[in-house]
Amino acid sequence: MAKPTNTNPDLTRPDLDGLPTDKELDALQAQIDETLDENQEPELSAEEIASQRIETLQAELAMIKDQSLRALAEAQNVKKRAEREVKAASIYAVERFGADMLSVSDNLARALSVIDDKARGALGDNAKHLLEGIELTEKELIAVFSRHGIRPVPGQGSKFDPNLHQAVAQIPSTETKGDIAQVMQTGFTLGERTLRAAMVAVSTGPQKA
Repeated sequence: MAKPTNTNPDLTRPDLDGLPTDKELDALQAQIDETLDENQEPELSAEEIASQRIETLQAELAMIKDQSLRALAEAQNVKKRAEREVKAASIYAVERFGADMLSVSDNLARALSVIDDKARGALGDNAKHLLEGIELTEKELIAVFSRHGIRPVPGQGSKFDPNLHQAVAQIPSTETKGDIAQVMQTGFTLGERTLRAAMVAVSTGPQKA
């Protein structure tokens, strides 16, 4: 029986070296080219490129503005904190010295409190001049305190404030119940701080008959 003949030269060419045929290589290259064409992004026009560039620059500008505003706000906060700290340092620099000077004020007040109007009238001229000198010294000391921000705590007749007053007793008085009836020791504030709380007696209201 005669062997059939194949007229296709690509199929009849013996594949002696095991390599793909020319037709197979062309088909593979065509598939590669087709894949590249599908994945290739379309070229942008000049207007589209310019539009994208503008959007990028606008985003960068917005970010820079935001960073600048944040930096400015932080700088202002730092400045304000520094001003508050300088002010506080100026106010409270005399705190310890002022606290030590309160005992001087207490001694002057006690010396004057023991002399009533009757005793004052019985004093000789020299004693009266001495008493006047003590009174002037006390007034000057209070004035110096005031110039440095040290001020007396509200006393008799004022509302009791636990931040400013230390209650050591409750007594009947003509003052409204809960108000300060008597001050045993004057208190002082320095700026917004209580340098020393006032020792007081709190009113329980008028004494009942």
